[in-house]
Order: sequence, then structure tokens, then C-alpha cells
Amino acid sequence: MRILSVTEMRAIESAANAAGHSYEAMMALAGSGLALAIQQRLAVNGKRVLVLVGPGNNGGDGLVAARHLQKNGANVTAYLTRVRDNESDKVFRMAREQDVDFYLAEDDTDQKALRALVSQADVIIDALLGTGAHPPLAGTVAAVITTVGACLTDMPLPPLTYVHRGRPPRRHQPLMVAADGPSGLNFDTGKVDDRALNADMTVTFAMPKWGHVALPGAAKVGELVVADIGLPESVTIPEGVELVTPDWVYGLLPPRPIDANKGTFGKALIVAGSTNYTGAAILAARAAVRAGTGLVTLATPSLLHAAIVPAVPEATYILLPHTLGIVNARAVSLVRECASRYSAILVGPGLGNTAESQDFLADLLKGNGRKHSTGFIRDEADTAAPIPLPRLVLDADGLNILATMPDWASQLPRDTVLTPHPGEMSRMTGLTIAEIQANRLEIAQTWAKTWKQVVVLKGAFTVVAGPDRRAAILPFANSGLASAGTGDVLAGTIVALRAQGLDAFDAAIVGGYLHGLAGEISAAQHGTAGMAAGDVADGIAKAWHRLTSRA
Repeated sequence: MRILSVTEMRAIESAANAAGHSYEAMMALAGSGLALAIQQRLAVNGKRVLVLVGPGNNGGDGLVAARHLQKNGANVTAYLTRVRDNESDKVFRMAREQDVDFYLAEDDTDQKALRALVSQADVIIDALLGTGAHPPLAGTVAAVITTVGACLTDMPLPPLTYVHRGRPPRRHQPLMVAADGPSGLNFDTGKVDDRALNADMTVTFAMPKWGHVALPGAAKVGELVVADIGLPESVTIPEGVELVTPDWVYGLLPPRPIDANKGTFGKALIVAGSTNYTGAAILAARAAVRAGTGLVTLATPSLLHAAIVPAVPEATYILLPHTLGIVNARAVSLVRECASRYSAILVGPGLGNTAESQDFLADLLKGNGRKHSTGFIRDEADTAAPIPLPRLVLDADGLNILATMPDWASQLPRDTVLTPHPGEMSRMTGLTIAEIQANRLEIAQTWAKTWKQVVVLKGAFTVVAGPDRRAAILPFANSGLASAGTGDVLAGTIVALRAQGLDAFDAAIVGGYLHGLAGEISAAQHGTAGMAAGDVADGIAKAWHRLTSRA
């Protein structure tokens, strides 16, 4: 689903209107979609709904939603920042005819009515300002937003003290819903007024806008829902960056035929682990298993084998030569020879960034090394002709080592997937982390084209960029994923999908989405503070199941 600028959205609406699909019809669909999203979230019959209505089209969307919610049994009050004319304003007139109650801000000079409405509300709809407004907030809208925010913060708790047992009661917090986006958001840049209300859910119209996925404003958006406004097929949607949706991912999932065998679902080889980072190998392998690979083989220093097997009994193992638990260059030909039997290979999680591991990766990419004929270490060595690596994913220390190698990009196989976090991207590009974070999309696109590989720039709203300038943004921002090991889970998920035949860009899209959804599932179960990378690895299977069992 395309991410649009405000200018692009206006041009699309204008084209739709010219094609016979009027602004009035689009507003009717927007408002009904807003009401439907709320009704799917909770039963509205008997609930108190407060709609904050601004002077423009965003307020009109709110009034349409108010009418639908009132019709479906809610007790709806609209709080208007400006007088609307009953004769010329059709949506206002229809809301009045549906018995929606109204308050006018200019008649509520002490805002006593507003505070009372907020304190009683089960749902608050922010329909004050839409895509045409920019921070900072001002005038009546600013006063209304400030009062609502203060009321929500100051809602009292009962004067009781709970010790040791039981759960204390929570403040009554209404469901906060933003029409198109929180008022005070710049829909192009993500800049936002500090007073803007934090939405539990934002219902935008036709397509998402840049402000929905750009921080800091995106932190106030909550769950993002896109409502259809009936754009005619004749309206051209410009090409550009996409927001990844469940439907897109579902369409890319590799098939699971009932007559399959393990070879049907590919074989993934994971070269990972060292004495200090044993867990990274475990997490990557567990994720690859959960992401549907027919066979996962972990190539790891032999010293680690006994510790890892109980954690990943489903995997098979190749025991690598090492120096004090860190893989060394003697392992190159063994990995290369074994790699020919696999459909995808991941290199990097937990390898360590030492002289030994640097020599290993440099020789592996150059095709040099010593030849071994089995999965067991031998002392003799023969010079071997380079064996092409299968579909390659590089992560973690694999990327850190690349950054130390001259002209490393020319040594990578075609369609390699690189999965840096901002720190690794900084080491690979020479840019500061601040520079990268300030322009994540353009940085990812530029370097994917320069390196001629697929780049997965991790973080809130992970960016996937291809060498052909294709780019997509994943719709997840989860602080629980900001912990050690979650990147290893992502890499293991992507290599599993590469092993199952997805091309590099699609594997990054599907792997990133499964990883993000698994993070949401884990956060719901454990909380963002308590969830761990292992929870995310195990959540990959749950995420896949959720996508394939949608009603």
C-alpha cells in the first residue's frame, strides 16, 4: 500500500472528484469507515462517545462517524470548535437529525462542559485537524487539545492502597481514536505538537501518509487502520514507497503442499556463534526452524556443540575448526563444500569480530580456504576451487567484519541480504548514527543501490530497500524488540524464507513482517519490558499462523 504525501493525496482526491466520485461521497465513506473501525474494536451500544469536531473536512469526517455511531446505539456528543451552518453543512444537519448532542466551544468559556464530557467518555474521536494542518497547534483547537490531555492525565484513582496481593485499579481511560491522524501532526514529516493526543487507533483514509510512519509523530498514531473511500479505478496511484500490509505478506508466503517432504521447504545453513555469543546461534536457528525451513543446519565452533544441541534439537550440525571458540580461516573450505547442499546461507550472528573471524569471512567471500570432504574437522588441506555460495544473508558480526574489508561490496554474491541496525550501518557507510536516523529511507535506498544488494535497515519502522530503488516500510515500532538477540531472530527468519525460494527483496519483506508481528504477539503476552528474543523466535510460528488463518 503506497505511502502518500499530502500533495499526492490531494491530487488523488481531485482526480476522483473529476471522475465523478465527489468529495461528499468520499467524506461519507471516510466517516462510515471511521465508525466501523471503532465498532470492530468495541461494542458501542450504550457507550458514551465524544467527537472533537474541527472546522474543516476532518471535522466533517467526525460528524459522519458521530451519526453512524449514534444510529448504532452509542450516546454521542460532538464538541465543535466553530459554528457550522445547519442549512449549508449537510453532514452537520444529518448528525443533528440523528439526535447527536452538540456543544460549541465558544459557549463553554470555562471548558467545564468539555472536562465533564471527557471524564464520562468511553470513546473520544479527535476530528479537529486533518492533513492540511501543521504544528504548532493554535487558537481554540490548541485550547481544546490541552484541556482534553490534562483531563486524561488527571483522572483520579480511588483512595486505596494495595499491598502485595491483587492488582490496583487503573484510571478510566477512554479509547482514543484519531480521524486521519492526531491533530498537531505534520502528515509529511512526522513532526508533531507536544500537546497532540496519543491515539490508541488512527483511522486514515485511502492510503497511509508519511507522518504515520515517521517519528516522533508516529509514536502518537497507535494502531493504524486504513479506510476505503471508494477511489475509482481510473485514478492513477503514483509509484513509490510501500507500507507492508498483511495481504501483501500473505500473498508472498511460500506454499505448504500436503504431499511435501523436508526438501520441499528448502535447506538453510547458518554459520554462527562463538564462545561469548552462543545464544546468537541458538536464536537464529530457532527462528529458521519456526519460519518453515525443511532443514536447518548450524555450522558452529565445535566447542559450542554440546551447549547448543539441547536448545535446538531440530537442527543438524557442522562442527567448525576454531581458535578458543571463535571460527577461523581453516573452516572456510568446509563451509563452502557443505554450502553447495543448501539453498540459503546466513553468516554472522555471534561470530565475534576478531582477527580469526575476519580472516574466515574474507576468505569465505573470496572463495579461498581449505578443503574438507565431510562434516568433521580434518587436519589435511587441499586447495579447492571456489564453490559459489547459495543465497546469502549477512547479519551482526558478519556486517561488522565487512566494514573492515576494502571493497567488500564487490565480493558479495548477487542478491545478498544485509540486515544492519543503525550502528552497523554507521560502520559500513561512515555516516553517523544521527545522520542515518534522520533520513532512514533515503540512506537505505542509496546504499542498497550503491552496494547492489538488499538492505534491511532495522529499527522502528524497519526499511527494506532493493538495488532497483524499490523500498518498503514495515509497520512496527515496538520497544520490546530493542533488546539483544532480536536481530538474530530476524536474520534466521529471512534465511528460512530465502531457503524456501523467495527472492531477496520478498524474503526481507516477509521475514521482517513475521518478525514484527511476532514481536507484537510477544509484547501482548509478556509486555515490552519483559519480552525476550527467545519469545520472538517462538512467536514466528504464531505470526505465520495468524496470517494464514485470517477470516
